[in-house]
Order: sequence, then structure tokens, then C-alpha cells
Amino acid sequence: MPFLETDDARIHYETWGEGFPVLLLAPGGLRSSIPFWENAPCNPIDLLSPHYRVIAMDQRNAGQSTAPIAGTDGWHSFTGDQLALLDHLQVDRFHVVGMCIGGSFIMGLAGAVPDRIASAVMMQPIGFDDNRQTFHDMFDGWADEMRPAHPNMTAAEWAQFRATLFDSDFLFNVPESAVAECATPMLVLMGTDVYHPEATSRRIAEIAPDARLIEDWKTAEAQPAAKDAIRSFLAGHS
Repeated sequence: MPFLETDDARIHYETWGEGFPVLLLAPGGLRSSIPFWENAPCNPIDLLSPHYRVIAMDQRNAGQSTAPIAGTDGWHSFTGDQLALLDHLQVDRFHVVGMCIGGSFIMGLAGAVPDRIASAVMMQPIGFDDNRQTFHDMFDGWADEMRPAHPNMTAAEWAQFRATLFDSDFLFNVPESAVAECATPMLVLMGTDVYHPEATSRRIAEIAPDARLIEDWKTAEAQPAAKDAIRSFLAGHS
């Protein structure tokens, strides 16, 4: 079972297949980890591993990955782990597929290494749409699970970390202007619930310079066409 040991984290990852690399950033909020892909519509491990080198990871302090937690942590902490894993695997240019919180992770990577991303698939990205308390509650539930392993974190530090992650707007880690300036080709599969607002998906597709929106992709009837769209989109940018 492979792990990457960095200066401050132990990151669990798995790989499948061969070919152009595809980094997967799983759903699950702050519990984002590989098993969440198993029941996802258009599971990209099954869909893409016959044609690509698929790389999936547990984010820090999710699944089997561990790391210290500090009040100064934020979105940059996750981006750093993701880039460390890609560098460890000697991956330069890559596609990235992210679901749920993975949409924000994608934008973190797009801001950090725009020239390395060939294309991005956002599946029901999270976003702000009069749902701040929903994300605070999600963070607090995760933090309750983490506290026993991080007894030195004060209440103020937990509050600082939560605010850094979820007190901004739009995609939480980037404003609309960052998406409007992002030249990465994007395929957006629309969200429809409180965590993944429809308005967020539509706005990304509207303002990103090279983006396409797929509205219906979760139903059994819609999944074959959605899978074909993902495959052809990635192939067109490999």
C-alpha cells in the first residue's frame, strides 16, 4: 500500500493503468478519500484506468492519510500535498478530475501550476450559495473526529482553520475573477444540492474561458452519454 512521506504529512495514494496521467481528487468534503469514488456516478477509476495512468489519493487527515493540523492551515496545504505526490511520481503534465471539494482543489492547482494542467473535469463542485452554515457544520463534524489526535489545537485555531476554508465566497478558495482568468479547458458536471449548488456549476461554465456544462449526468439514462463526454473531452486534450 503506497504512501508518500513529506515533511509534514503521510499521504496514501493508489495508481491504475498506463498512459497520460489523470489525478483524481475525491468527493467527501474534508474526508476526501479514494473509497468515495466507489459509488460515484461516472466513477473515473473504472472509466479511465483502461486508457490512462490514473492517480488517486486520500487528502491529508482523510482516509489513510495523516498530517499535523494548525490554525494556519488552509487550501494551500492540500495543494502542496497534491503537487508533492505528482512530483514524487514524476508527473509533469496531467489531467485532473475532481468531485465535490475536488472542484476547489482543481482551482488551487490551476492557480499554482497552470501550465501543467492539460484539462480539468469538475463533477458537482462545491460553492457558496447562502449555505455558509452547511459548510461550517461539515467542518465541525470533521473537526470533532480529529480533535483526539490533535490535542494541542485550541478552539481559536480550529475557528481560524474553518474560517480560512469556508468563510470566503464562490468556490471558497478562489473568487469568480480567478475562474474567469483560468485558461484550463474545463468540463463541468452540474451539481444540484446544498453542498454543490446548481448556480455554482452554471457560473463556472459561464465565466471560464474554455468550459462546457453537462446538466444531466447522474441518472442511469444519462450516464452513458456523460461517460462518453468525459472520455472524448480528455482525449481531445491529451
